[in-house]
Amino acid sequence: MSSSYDAIVVGGGHNGLVSAAYLARSGARTLVLESRGSLGGAATTEAPWEDAPHLRVTRLSYVMSLMPPTIVRELNLERHGYKVHPMGPYYQAFPEGGSLTIYEDDPKRTHDQLARFSKRDADAWPKWNEWLEGIADVMGPLLTQVPPNIGSRRPSDLLDLAKLGWSQRGMTTRMMGDVTRLLTMSIADLLDDWFESPQIKGALAVNGVIGTWAGPYEPGTAYVMAHHSIGDVGDGQLGSWGYPEGGMGGVSEAIARSARSFGAEIRTNAGVSRVLAAGGRVRGVVLDNGDEILAPLVVTTLHPRIAFLDHLPRHELPDDFVGDIEHWKTRSGVVKINLALAELPNFTADPSSGQAEHHTGSVEMAPTMEYIEAAFQDARVGKPALMPFSDGVIPTTLDKTLNPDGTHIMSLFTQWCPAEWADAPHTEELDAYADRLIELYDQVAPGFKASITHRDVVGPHEMEQEYGLIGGNIFHGELSLEQLFHMRPAPGFADYRTPITGLYNGSSATHAGGGVCGIPGWQAARAALADQRKGGRRLLSALGRRG
Repeated sequence: MSSSYDAIVVGGGHNGLVSAAYLARSGARTLVLESRGSLGGAATTEAPWEDAPHLRVTRLSYVMSLMPPTIVRELNLERHGYKVHPMGPYYQAFPEGGSLTIYEDDPKRTHDQLARFSKRDADAWPKWNEWLEGIADVMGPLLTQVPPNIGSRRPSDLLDLAKLGWSQRGMTTRMMGDVTRLLTMSIADLLDDWFESPQIKGALAVNGVIGTWAGPYEPGTAYVMAHHSIGDVGDGQLGSWGYPEGGMGGVSEAIARSARSFGAEIRTNAGVSRVLAAGGRVRGVVLDNGDEILAPLVVTTLHPRIAFLDHLPRHELPDDFVGDIEHWKTRSGVVKINLALAELPNFTADPSSGQAEHHTGSVEMAPTMEYIEAAFQDARVGKPALMPFSDGVIPTTLDKTLNPDGTHIMSLFTQWCPAEWADAPHTEELDAYADRLIELYDQVAPGFKASITHRDVVGPHEMEQEYGLIGGNIFHGELSLEQLFHMRPAPGFADYRTPITGLYNGSSATHAGGGVCGIPGWQAARAALADQRKGGRRLLSALGRRG
């Protein structure tokens, strides 16, 4: 069987749905093809327990921050159910006693909390935030800019580079130095420049390693921190995060409703086995069942190894592009643990009866940078972390749609297991890993372990096999210096186009990918529509683009 559309989007994750919405909004007859039985990809809300189908968890991605207001506004997402509850404070209870709470919206309370560990650090805190705001003023707009083809001598590429330089004309020598340091430093070295308290540095180091195959002492992790600290959820607080109502699947569903409202057709259980291309031009796709669907425009939002090495014949691609994708780094070591709790944790340092403010934000297990580094070093030598670190949240404290019977859901985004665990299930070892982490929380909140009624442990192998996240990397590729901006996912192809005419790349492996932001899908659709306006053809050949 065969049929035809104006545009096909491969992948029904949030980026694919954003692309489809924009393409359909432009008038293109658009089809989304998703291999799984549900939409959302890593931005998914699921019911993992057969004996408790009413309990839903945000199974992989778990918080919102970086989606541009432009996408929310242009796709009418709020009208389609998109709603985010700003998170409460950062909270860490320490095994040796005491706790640290950081309030994004209350400088006085935060100063008092930090001063318990270091008066000097408490005084430095406003200056640190002011410095981050300056970084955000520079780097925030870059997230929505198309990277130029750096190194090309073609006039159009030189013009793009000049435009980028002109957009940064207000940058001072000092700020350029700060950005350079941020891109090359470890988060540990950066925090050592600012703070002295191990507890405070541990709190800030988490954003530098989250989802990353790198400990806090690895160069480049300072940028990872900045990447996660320059957005907001509409409350005006830099780096603030929030729980989307209905879990992360609620975000995907709102985008899907938007796409359908513009006329997009969405199919689930419709896996693509290959992309049809001949003579350097896309023709459509072939489904797993053998059906051909034709279209002159295809947006792929899958991991680049699947999109280019599995779905396309290699003779259609330049050798150096194939080499770049083959060497694309996509390790992770992440283990996602979802827990159903009969009651909220009662921390020894901050006793509570029922819900308290510190339950509504991040509930961490990352006491110091040294603790986090030890977890990474275990995994680096091939062992699961003896004492894993965890970025934990309890979204049901603010989003009551996930727990109609009052059961709370705790989501633990944890690291690290060995990167090689992506190759096999390692079920027993993952269970033991989860046991150790639960014991750590039980030390600071006695009774926590006994309160768990259900648990769901998702390792990198399941992430790869079930969700197409190669290596278990939710960013479709590490946020390391050699994989940023014009290098994402390959030199010369960071503008959301590919070596195949009519084929566009909207995956998280492109610039701004990392987090549920929708920018890659949005930019891929924009590139496709721009080319369509120019006559539906590429103005530059693949070789010329690399020139």
